Amino acid sequence: MFLTKWELIINQCKYYIYIYIYIIYLQIIFYEDRNFQGRHHECMSDCADLHPYFNRCNSIRVESGCFMVYERPNYLGHQYFLRRGEYSDNQRMIGINDCIRSCRMIPMHRGSYRIRLYERPDMAGQMQEVSDDCPNVQDRLRMSDINSCNVVDGHWLLYDQPNYKGRTYYLRPGEYRRYSDWGGASPRIGSLRRITDFN
Repeated sequence: MFLTKWELIINQCKYYIYIYIYIIYLQIIFYEDRNFQGRHHECMSDCADLHPYFNRCNSIRVESGCFMVYERPNYLGHQYFLRRGEYSDNQRMIGINDCIRSCRMIPMHRGSYRIRLYERPDMAGQMQEVSDDCPNVQDRLRMSDINSCNVVDGHWLLYDQPNYKGRTYYLRPGEYRRYSDWGGASPRIGSLRRITDFN
């Protein structure tokens, strides 16, 4: 069944309204103390330096959307992926200490997902293209060291261990010419997955 021109326009308008509402209501709230107590700061976009807003962070509430939080300013240091939910004790629930210094909003993505992984820096050497989740990079792709990559479509999480465990790295669309570009301590990647759950 084919849609008329007006039905297509209405569907497109609905999509943009949905995106607008989603962006408007993206929100993460940082609390200085456990159980959502003490001083707090609400954030609705990327913030390269959270230190002016609070001295420590022991609980987090994600009202909507997905965020990455970082232990150092300018999106550096250990990274933690948070989806909608309540994290009443950061240390116990997700292994974060009380030092959170920057955060990045992860925009919603509709469409395909594609990432190209390279065994050498500067997009050189063996290349593998992936379009879905991969719980074990070594078993599936026969490569464990990834020195560069190109995120063609979508937003991705890399993990340094198989089965989505270990240190996490957030990748947005673009080129990463060496593993340090995504914050990696080494080129060892054990698994990767698409960020698809934005509820």
